[in-house]
Amino acid sequence: MNRITRLFLITAIAGLGTAVHAAGHLPSEAGAVGTTIAGIIECGQGYTSHELYDVKINVHELYRGEQAWQRLQQASSSNRPPAKGYDYILARIKFEYEARGRPGNCVHDVRRSHYTALSMQDDIYPVPAVTVPQPALSGPLHSGQSIDGWIAFEVASKDKKPLLTFSVDDSGAVQHAGKLWFKLYK
Repeated sequence: MNRITRLFLITAIAGLGTAVHAAGHLPSEAGAVGTTIAGIIECGQGYTSHELYDVKINVHELYRGEQAWQRLQQASSSNRPPAKGYDYILARIKFEYEARGRPGNCVHDVRRSHYTALSMQDDIYPVPAVTVPQPALSGPLHSGQSIDGWIAFEVASKDKKPLLTFSVDDSGAVQHAGKLWFKLYK
């Protein structure tokens, strides 16, 4: 069953009768800077009870090019300029995590690897080896907690509309309804 079919079935079950796409659930409807995108993560291992957690993600601050490079230089003198033909992007992201029920004791580890920058043609951009300004977007969250921090990307200078995806696929958790999508441009 593809993502569109699943979305239609979910909305039909909810009594709406038609498929409605929320911002951020498709690349063509990526959330703009300042938009909060909601998703669901399922936590649990093996045959244990799996719990559902609501996540809310907001890319609320964004710098590109010279502005991003200046902030990276301030963060660490060991940071190097981007590769020729590339720009740095610094994104400040707020991540909220809340259990849908009890016991709600799964801890979610917010990782840099959950975020990927890519072009509109689905080319994945490399992760730059830079030290970001503090606080970095990283750490464990318990239900009811949030974290706010920086991550960096390196994108082609000619790409004026890069995208950002969030996915927990590498951590063993299950993400309902697929990746969440954000614009890495204003």
